[in-house]
Amino acid sequence: MAHPLTPGAGQPAPPGKMLRTLRLDPSDTLIFPAAAEPGEWAVPGGFQFWDDAPDGLSGKRQQAFRGGFLGLGSFGWSTLVEVAEIGPEARAAALEALALHIQARHGAPDLDAARAAAAEEIAFAESLCDQPPGTVFALHRSHDATGEVREAFRTLHRRETPHHDFGALPVFAIAEVEEDPPADAPDLTALLTASSLKDGP
Repeated sequence: MAHPLTPGAGQPAPPGKMLRTLRLDPSDTLIFPAAAEPGEWAVPGGFQFWDDAPDGLSGKRQQAFRGGFLGLGSFGWSTLVEVAEIGPEARAAALEALALHIQARHGAPDLDAARAAAAEEIAFAESLCDQPPGTVFALHRSHDATGEVREAFRTLHRRETPHHDFGALPVFAIAEVEEDPPADAPDLTALLTASSLKDGP
């Protein structure tokens, strides 16, 4: 217990950072089995596909596998997430929601085991959040030659350009591209450019 005279004693814990779903157009509602609502806390969610054979995915579930983050409110999918500050209570609620989902949908033997799995998944999501709030992430998920699930993350940062250059209006610059996205992945550049045109001055 902190001493009453210790600086910060009795003060709320500083916020951490977590992934939060971001929707820039309606495409998620069309390509995924269920779309996450904007503003949900999120994790990558690759565990949702543990029981899927590499050649057994198709249609909207395949789209969720290839490029979806899992929202922790609706347990739908989002193409994009952003780094956002999160307080201890919101983090605890997100962890508990994920634990209950893991127990109900993935056969965890008890809630303690489900909480441990949820804590690991949330810790992984938090490990991606070493970027400033507002940084946008996309992912590409695939199976390697042994059938293991691999996830490659891309960070997208807002890029300011002079307004007289109409061929390069403010969009997001893609960084840390670890592998090329699949041919039928959403066109992130077009999607983000459209958002900049809509939201710009």
